[in-house]
Amino acid sequence: MRNKTYQLFLAAIFVITITSCKNDKQNGTDARETLTTSETSIVYLLDANASTIEWSGRKPTKTHTGIIKIASGSFNISEDNAIEGGDFILDMRSITVTDLDPGDGKENLEGHLKGTVVGKEGDFFDTNNFPEGIFEVTGVKMADGKSWLQGNLTLKDVTKNIEFPINVSFEGNKIILQSEPFTLNRTHWGLNFGSKSVFDNLGDKFINDDMEITVIVEANKA
Repeated sequence: MRNKTYQLFLAAIFVITITSCKNDKQNGTDARETLTTSETSIVYLLDANASTIEWSGRKPTKTHTGIIKIASGSFNISEDNAIEGGDFILDMRSITVTDLDPGDGKENLEGHLKGTVVGKEGDFFDTNNFPEGIFEVTGVKMADGKSWLQGNLTLKDVTKNIEFPINVSFEGNKIILQSEPFTLNRTHWGLNFGSKSVFDNLGDKFINDDMEITVIVEANKA
C-alpha cells in the first residue's frame, strides 16, 4: 500500500500537561470565519471507530490521562491533497479516564469531568447540558517548518480559535490526520475549577490551566 505523507494544517481540542510553547500558537483567540470549499473538493467522511482525542491533565500530586471520542465529521480535500475545509463533533459524554482502574477513583473522576455528580455539574464539561463539542476548520498555514490547522473550537457554548501542527497521510481512499501534542488553556472556555488564575488561596490544591491534547482522525473518501 502506497503511503504519501503530507504536512497540512488542522487544529482542534484538551487537557493538562505543561509542554513547550512551540505548539501553543494563538490558542484561545476570537472565533474566525470558516473556509469556503471549491466545487471540485473531495469529501472524506470521518471513521468514528478510528478517531479520538487523547488528553492529559496535571495537578501538583498527579497527572491524569484519558480519551474523548470523535462522533462524526468530514473534511474537504482539494485535488492536490490540501485541506479546504471540514469539521468534527466531539462526544463529550464519552470522556474516559485511562490512568485509573475501576474502583480506584476512575468512576468518580469521570463523573466529575462529565458533570454527572450532584452539586458539581458546572465544574468541568456539564455534559447533560453540553453533550457535544465542535471543531470547524478556518484555515491552514506553514510556520516553524510545520503545517498548522486552524479552527474554531466550541465547548459549553464558548467558541475560540485554535491551531496546532499536524501530519496528514493518504493510504488509498483513506486520509489519516494526527496532531503533535499541543496545549490549550481550559479557562478560555470557562473550565475554571481549581484554577489559580481564577481563584485565590488554593494552595497546592490546584489544577493546571494548560491542557495537553493529541488529535487522531481517520476518514474515508465518500
